Amino acid sequence: MKTFPLMVTAASLFLSAAAAGYSADAPATWAANCAACHGADGAGHTKAGKMLGAKDLNDGAYQKTFTDDEAFAALKSGFQDPTGKTKMKPFADKLSDDDIKTVIAYVRTLAK
Repeated sequence: MKTFPLMVTAASLFLSAAAAGYSADAPATWAANCAACHGADGAGHTKAGKMLGAKDLNDGAYQKTFTDDEAFAALKSGFQDPTGKTKMKPFADKLSDDDIKTVIAYVRTLAK
């Protein structure tokens, strides 16, 4: 019964991703769409992040300042500062609603 250990391993990997609140693709989606500005770790210390004023998503206090719904709207429709300057372009044409929700769940894991 060599298949049993393989099935147990596969099931545990799936359950680990589910327990974390995001799919296994979340880090890849983050790397492909968000890390250029927010950095691989979410701290925003990239050249683009510094130019745009990207917030440190590792900061738990900062993360408490926005809801998942607000983050969803910003990712879907883009984000502008109070003067109307675009800080983040919309991802509606690049990411599905489920992808956006997955990224938000992933971002929540970055808070320290």
